[in-house]
Amino acid sequence: MANGLESRIDAMYSRDRFFAWGFVIALWITVVFVLLAVRPYFGDSSIEVVCWIAAAILLLFNTASIGAMVRHYGHDKTNIYGTDIKHLDAGR
Repeated sequence: MANGLESRIDAMYSRDRFFAWGFVIALWITVVFVLLAVRPYFGDSSIEVVCWIAAAILLLFNTASIGAMVRHYGHDKTNIYGTDIKHLDAGR
């Protein structure tokens, strides 16, 4: 039974890790697309520089926070996902 639980935990962690990094990639694509799409509307080049710097800071902090979350989940996945699996099994 422990081996089955461990494989379910690993599957849930892998799926969460995949979607977390997928959302980060989607965020990067969206932010770059928006900046390139509104680029013709910038009146001054200094505004464009400020927007690119703000976007870089946004992407840096969001990527770092998702990375920290994935690492934390990896270190404590037995506790986190074990509780989820117990609740899922109790609802069946």
